Amino acid sequence: MNVRIQKGVARGVIDVPPSKSMAHRMLICASLCTGESFVRGISDCVDVSATLSCMEALGVKAQVEQNDVRLVGSDIKKTSPVQTLNCRESGSTLRFLIPVALLTGKTVMFSGAKSLMQRPMGVYENLCKEKGLVYISDGDTITVKGPLKSGEYNVVGNISSQFISGLLFALPLLDRDSRIKIAPPIESRSYIEMTRSAQELFGIKTYWEDEHTLFIPGGQEYKSANVCVEGDYSGAAFPDALNLFGGTVSVKGLKEDSIQGDAVYKKYFEMLSKGVATIHIGDCPDLGPILFAVAAAKHGGVFSGTKRLKIKESDRASAMAEELKKFGTAVTVCEDKVVVYPADFHAPTEPINSHNDHRIAMACAILLTMTGGEISGAEAVSKSYPAFFEHLKILGIEVAEYET
Repeated sequence: MNVRIQKGVARGVIDVPPSKSMAHRMLICASLCTGESFVRGISDCVDVSATLSCMEALGVKAQVEQNDVRLVGSDIKKTSPVQTLNCRESGSTLRFLIPVALLTGKTVMFSGAKSLMQRPMGVYENLCKEKGLVYISDGDTITVKGPLKSGEYNVVGNISSQFISGLLFALPLLDRDSRIKIAPPIESRSYIEMTRSAQELFGIKTYWEDEHTLFIPGGQEYKSANVCVEGDYSGAAFPDALNLFGGTVSVKGLKEDSIQGDAVYKKYFEMLSKGVATIHIGDCPDLGPILFAVAAAKHGGVFSGTKRLKIKESDRASAMAEELKKFGTAVTVCEDKVVVYPADFHAPTEPINSHNDHRIAMACAILLTMTGGEISGAEAVSKSYPAFFEHLKILGIEVAEYET
């Protein structure tokens, strides 16, 4: 799908989508209960749908009514999955559920988009080898077989926190205590805290023994709960950025005391508006595209902690450099740093390419409200924010969608 956006000033009020990150976590916790739970206000994005369908493949009964889900969990250690768990394009789903699948002690196969199956998964491959578990990847599928064992797990902290969260979901259900030792630096610590926060809602306790060691008591059980998903700060950053360019947009539905790491975007927007800012995004990599976009239209910026952008839906630093060039902005991409240079910002003379990445599409769409232009592959927004272009329309931006 292509989208043509007309130059305009955004005005109005919108409700941000529910937090995709928290929805994943709450659905998994609810699925690991043996009773009935309710998760209210989930996102209808494709990533969350992938997690829900995978949990159903693991024996969970789910009933969806609009944005609410009623789940009846199962004893995961007695589950015998009879079908492949299709994670589609969701890295969160795949990384969260591999340790959960290992709890079954049965052979479990994961599939998904080719781009997902090619993302780095060495953390689990190495851990399975160390613990004597089966892990087989052929480039198209990943097959694992447990049973997962309690004990000590050593991981590095500068990889995706999703590997750590996956272990956190599974280890409390084992009979004995476990520890996760994380080699510094720990990036995206806020996402680990989101996992622990979701678990607490369902009766699971974990503890930081020290700054780099998580202690997970064994013999715990997830308890049924009735929970509601809070608004998504990573999604809110896109419409809120319109306020930096003359818009008057009110973004509703955000929890003021949220532990979401991406809540820091407001501070970073202010820094970028004042001058050439130096910002570390190792704890909030999902903000990378919109921060690069804002820097391009403002004063430029220097961003560190960008290495992990290579393993997202696209190589986000390189993808944004390619697209921002169409606006007249030069970008230098280094191993763990991105520099956006202030330039003669102008309307692109050719369509923007989404690179099949929702955050690339949305970041560039915000810039197009100032210049006008087109985006190809705009359907990528359905991964996290299906209503994004409808929200632009609500805010008074002319948006035309068409198939090529």
